[in-house]
Amino acid sequence: QVQLVESGGGTVQVGGSLRLSCAASGRIFGLYNMGWYRQGPGKQREFVAVITSDGVANYTDSVKGRFTISRDNDKNTVYLQMNSLKPEDTAVYYCNANIGRRPGGMIEKYWGEGTPVAVSL
Repeated sequence: QVQLVESGGGTVQVGGSLRLSCAASGRIFGLYNMGWYRQGPGKQREFVAVITSDGVANYTDSVKGRFTISRDNDKNTVYLQMNSLKPEDTAVYYCNANIGRRPGGMIEKYWGEGTPVAVSL
């Protein structure tokens, strides 16, 4: 089994910062792209950021310059540093990862259960 466990969510005032973490555990042979999605109240889940195993990052336009995604391959962990938070960043943030569980096996996408972020005025 593979698990992704997020942490670091909470409530913060406008302009504040939070750092989310997501640790992958279990039977992992290869850990490929890792990323973050979010789902705001009454909205569909949307892409936030992704980072390859080589450290190449991409972001949705609304978070560029404010959020930074990074990863620690030794710890199988991905981070999302969120600065200058806005009310529209309020959402449940989900981690995902493309994982191969054995050599030559399929690469599958796994999701965490989410961590809530609330940005208040």
